[in-house]
Amino acid sequence: MSLSMVSWGVAWANAKILGRYFDFYDLVFLRFFFGSLSLLPILFLTNEKLSFKIDYIKYIVPASTLFLLYNISFFMGTHYGEAGRGAVFATTTNPIITLLLMSIISRKINRYEVCGIALGLIGGSLIMDIHRSGISDMFNKSNIFFPICSFLWALITIFISYSQKKVPPFQFIFLCYFFTAIISSPFTSISYSELKTIDFVFYPNFFMVAIASMAFGTSVYMYASRTIGPIRSSVFIFSVPFIALISAKILLDEKIEPETVLGGIICIFAILIVNNKRILS
Repeated sequence: MSLSMVSWGVAWANAKILGRYFDFYDLVFLRFFFGSLSLLPILFLTNEKLSFKIDYIKYIVPASTLFLLYNISFFMGTHYGEAGRGAVFATTTNPIITLLLMSIISRKINRYEVCGIALGLIGGSLIMDIHRSGISDMFNKSNIFFPICSFLWALITIFISYSQKKVPPFQFIFLCYFFTAIISSPFTSISYSELKTIDFVFYPNFFMVAIASMAFGTSVYMYASRTIGPIRSSVFIFSVPFIALISAKILLDEKIEPETVLGGIICIFAILIVNNKRILS
């Protein structure tokens, strides 16, 4: 489980490095094509028979479209902005945004959730340095993709939680990855000149983004959620933003700002309040 969290965290820095080789649409296609292929051995090991029913389409198509939009924003965000800060923002504010969306859908919200959302907003503003640079800075090219990533992943989380009740989990992920590769292929324009730029730096970074974080990381997390429970497994996610921050420092020499760390801690505390009411009782 710890290794899967490392693969998720490091992937943000890896993605920024990959942006030197291919454009965003090419990277999305390559990530999902090889990511889906790498899931085949896992399907075999878990004895899940690969099948497809027409009824699956209404779950696969929306999820794949969201995966496509999220990953375009993911690669654009890491290209234009700071991968470490973006990862801390997206991974810590996503549960807060998910909660907010679910509260709107269900029209139910309690005081613990209100407190968690408020703290999440404070933490998010600290991470994005709004108190110093102003709210308008959130909408420039360097920053805007990270809130988009957080919002899209919240939609994906909600949709997947419902869809996996209708489609076997690993089959669902495989079909989503494969279909995302298909719908992203018309936008792909991999050229010979781009292929010539590939060197030994590309391969380990691509492995982390396309195989380790998607096939290994996602599969281990899904398995752990079913064996040790969603609450215990979700605790591991709290390490992802800080793994991302440290890896961005090591791989990209990005500066670790105190506000980013403080904002991440506040967001994590906000999530704990929402998931454990006893903290405030």
